[in-house]
Amino acid sequence: MATPGVDVDAFAHAPPAQPRPKGRGIRPLRLSFYVLGQMLGPVAMLAFLLTSVVWLVQILPLLDLVINRGQSAFTFAYLVLLLLPTLLTIILPVSFFFGALASLQRLSGDSELVVMASAGFSLRQLATPVLGAAALVMALTYLCNLYLGPAGQRTLNAKKVDINADVGAALLNEGQFNSVARGITVFIKQINADGSFKDILVHDGREAARPATYIAASGQIAQTAAGARLLMFDGTLQNGRGRQLSTLKFERYVVGLDQFASQVRDSIRASDRFLPELLWPQETGLTDRQRGGFLVEAHNRLSQPLYCLAFGLIALAAVVRGRRQRGPLAMRLIIASLCAIGLRIAGYGVSGAAQGQPLLLPLFYILPLAGAALAALVLAGYSPAAILARRRMGTT
Repeated sequence: MATPGVDVDAFAHAPPAQPRPKGRGIRPLRLSFYVLGQMLGPVAMLAFLLTSVVWLVQILPLLDLVINRGQSAFTFAYLVLLLLPTLLTIILPVSFFFGALASLQRLSGDSELVVMASAGFSLRQLATPVLGAAALVMALTYLCNLYLGPAGQRTLNAKKVDINADVGAALLNEGQFNSVARGITVFIKQINADGSFKDILVHDGREAARPATYIAASGQIAQTAAGARLLMFDGTLQNGRGRQLSTLKFERYVVGLDQFASQVRDSIRASDRFLPELLWPQETGLTDRQRGGFLVEAHNRLSQPLYCLAFGLIALAAVVRGRRQRGPLAMRLIIASLCAIGLRIAGYGVSGAAQGQPLLLPLFYILPLAGAALAALVLAGYSPAAILARRRMGTT
């Protein structure tokens, strides 16, 4: 347990470093790499844990889609991987802050920072690996934001459309009532080795006043240039209900499966667009609201990684500025966490407020840079507590 009243801010009060003999100048570099290594491990572990938790929640709709459409486990794994870059853009900055805070606090609790300061390792030198780790996380966040995220979302949405359009795969579940679309139910009693069906029932209830039921002795799915078709042989078609029920026998009946599947691909959404497509959309007929939404998304992507810089300086200021007493230290860590969380929530608030107010777009960059600047002032000794302490000393 740390001795009460001992100041952990050894970087501010350590004596000037003595000149080192020749051949010893590499020590600060080794210490920087040591601090960097101590930070990256917790950051990676925390990012993995948070990603796993969020991943489990996000993949449930994909799991339902894959199961209902009769897709393979490989397809499911592929869809899950496409979702990963979008999650990392949100998780990486948060993981970096809490990982950096925990790492620096452990170094302080083990008195390693005090030993480094006594050996002449300055606060500026300590900030170098912290900012280096922030730069690495920023680079990875930019990669996910500007390329991997939109590419993954675009491929994911296209794949989901293809899966929904593949009604034939959803039919290949014998002995089950398969809901291939809203109001459409298909039952196949048996699937033969050659892919043909035996005993088919198709119920079309999209028109409540005149539901249709197809019953056939056999059938098969055929892929044509116009799309998938369900061929039914030796059956009956029943239309209507009650006294208006009519029955029609047929030897061969063709049902177009395209009408059951949503083949219309939505226009590329903001989350699917790359940065140039957001800043300079080529589509005609876009409303001012749509263009404003694209612009907000573009600036949000460009500014989001900058929070890593602010988070790193906030974590460093919370650990190295203050006393090692357990109470004040815990309070500093809580305040630092609240400041980082509040700063990030404010950034999300700007995303909503800037939709119809282009003048608010600079706030995307002002918020993280202002947070970094305030943390740098605290590191330089201009925190409110330090200013009050200097005033008290001046009055005594």
